[in-house]
Amino acid sequence: MEFKEINILKKEIEKILNENKAQEIQVINLKGKTSIADFMIVASGSSSRHIQALSEILIEELKKKGINNCKLEGRNSNEWKLIDAVDIIVHIFHPEKRKFYNLEKMWSELIPKERVTV
Repeated sequence: MEFKEINILKKEIEKILNENKAQEIQVINLKGKTSIADFMIVASGSSSRHIQALSEILIEELKKKGINNCKLEGRNSNEWKLIDAVDIIVHIFHPEKRKFYNLEKMWSELIPKERVTV
């Protein structure tokens, strides 16, 4: 996927999360930091049911847009879900777990080029 298409998809994911009441949606640009994805989106859900619903809705909407190879991790977790949308990784956390892992801080720091690995 070209970067322009990825950017459009990123905005669509943000919109879907926002419309479904995800909290504190943050986008982290991973370009030049890792080859696993171009963007990471981190959001919180208000409860385990909300987190589950957000992940299901997001996967369903991505399929409607022709992105059929999304993967869901954390299927059995009540506190965290990860949706791998190929060039975009989406983490949906319970607020306490999100604070514990603090992905925003970890990935927003500059990483020296010699330490960038997958």
